Amino acid sequence: MNYKQPTKAIITDAGFASRYLPITKTVPKAMLPLGNRPIMQLVVEECIDAGIEEIIIVATPDGVKIYEDYFHNAVPKIEKQLASQGKSDRFEPVKKVLNFPKVTIIQQDQSLPYGNGSPIASVREFINDDEAFIVAYSDDVVFGQSAVKDLIDSFKEHPDAAAIIAGQPVKHEEIKKYASISMDGDKLVGLVEKPDPAEAPSDLASYGRYLLTPEVFEHLNPANTGLDGELWTADAIARLIPTGRVYVKETEGTWMTTGDPKNYFMAHLRYVKDYEDYYADVKTFVEEN
Repeated sequence: MNYKQPTKAIITDAGFASRYLPITKTVPKAMLPLGNRPIMQLVVEECIDAGIEEIIIVATPDGVKIYEDYFHNAVPKIEKQLASQGKSDRFEPVKKVLNFPKVTIIQQDQSLPYGNGSPIASVREFINDDEAFIVAYSDDVVFGQSAVKDLIDSFKEHPDAAAIIAGQPVKHEEIKKYASISMDGDKLVGLVEKPDPAEAPSDLASYGRYLLTPEVFEHLNPANTGLDGELWTADAIARLIPTGRVYVKETEGTWMTTGDPKNYFMAHLRYVKDYEDYYADVKTFVEEN
């Protein structure tokens, strides 16, 4: 069957983020800032810019409370205080967040195994049987053109798709950090997780942007755990390959990961370069020090 165009996006932030401890024992990793916006907000805005109407954020039990506060607390005391000081313009970024399309926060199903597929499995009741949907990992940010839009445009070209994955080329020596994509035309024929560069089928890496259909839920269950006993999204997508309806979209925007402190810092610099008027000062400081 052909599925309806996506209007919902699932954004995941349900891991422990151990490389960021101790800060992530209190603050979800995707609430770390890029400028004055958390990583999560940039991912939400990427989805909204692509026409997504409903966002479902999957979080840890503690993270649910933090995201509920961020996206839904109108903080009237702060608005009133700023107005009394003649600084109402400073509250405009808060109003923007409060006026986002529907944002629902849910807790990951704690009965599921650990793994990046479990947050997706946790949203089954929110997805209708006849609709495609977007999945975005909050580890990944995209500057420039929305990768979500690229996936939706690809779905218009391939209305029979069971899934579409985003890919971007990386340096040959870097492919060992990612899943290497094997293709026949624009169809996915295989994913090789963290290959030796000499054996990688390509330097096109899969990253955390997917267009999926309810067919994926058949494979996201505890009976299908993989490496390290975890439930992997890539494994579920690989099980759909025999349908001949899994496609690859090489996206246009600049993908950067925030999965570790070094790459987070690089992404923060890119954010400052693209969005802040003080980038020249930062560049001068780095050059002089």
